[in-house]
Amino acid sequence: MANLKGGLIIMKEMIDSLPNSEQKIAAFILQQPEDAILLTAQALGKKSGTSGATVIRLCKSLGFNGFQELKLRVAGDLQERNMTDYRDIEPNEDYMKIIEKVTANTMQTINETVKMMNIERLKEAVHTLIQAESIIFIGFGASFITAKDAEQKFLRINKHVHAFSDLHMASTAIANKGTKDVVVGISFSGNTVEVAKLLELSKKRGVKTISITKYGNSLLTSYADINLFTSTAKEAVIRSGATSSRIAQLHLIDILFMCVASEEYEKTVEHLDSTLEAVTFFKNQMVAKK
Repeated sequence: MANLKGGLIIMKEMIDSLPNSEQKIAAFILQQPEDAILLTAQALGKKSGTSGATVIRLCKSLGFNGFQELKLRVAGDLQERNMTDYRDIEPNEDYMKIIEKVTANTMQTINETVKMMNIERLKEAVHTLIQAESIIFIGFGASFITAKDAEQKFLRINKHVHAFSDLHMASTAIANKGTKDVVVGISFSGNTVEVAKLLELSKKRGVKTISITKYGNSLLTSYADINLFTSTAKEAVIRSGATSSRIAQLHLIDILFMCVASEEYEKTVEHLDSTLEAVTFFKNQMVAKK
């Protein structure tokens, strides 16, 4: 647990949804993180006008195993006190400034996603994907771009995989699945009703379910066996937040794919060689026709 981070990021995202007493503790930690990590649970409760028991409840609400994990995550964040807010563009802004802002937002999104990552849940998701007879990725709007990217990647290593953004097509496919199959629901908010309903249908069919959402409890997490979280990139006026959330989703798909590829390295290399050979065959055919 020594390399844990993301405590401050998670608290910033979750604070408005916490009970009032837990909000007081989270606010104290966010305002005085250096002091907070030196306190016991009882002392922190007293400092924030609550109690040690409330501190423990806060840890649970944030999804941490206990107070020690909370302190380790905050301490990890303090080693990198370079966090900045997501920045939006301005009217008629200099192109170089736009490039810098978009790049900074993307880098922050990726870093925050990594800090939040639960390695045990990631391993569970990877092994579930490896053992699956078929995989369905579901996403609507911008999240469908992520679903299609996942389909393309896993198809290349001989996985039986489909991506859907059509409610009827997805539900038809899920109706014929069972305990050896996997459905992955993708939604930044975690509250896209269509995706949540499809995960609910999957659960009824005994299909294993994985969610990819921003951190916190949501409709998707309530129907998923395994929850993977991305950066809680904030929406901005020109929706650079939506751009950042897509980058976070794509980054997580890349991580899942590379972990699966590493676990099945020999098979992966063989399948990638086969797909490259197939593509090269058609390229050569096209050149010959010219």
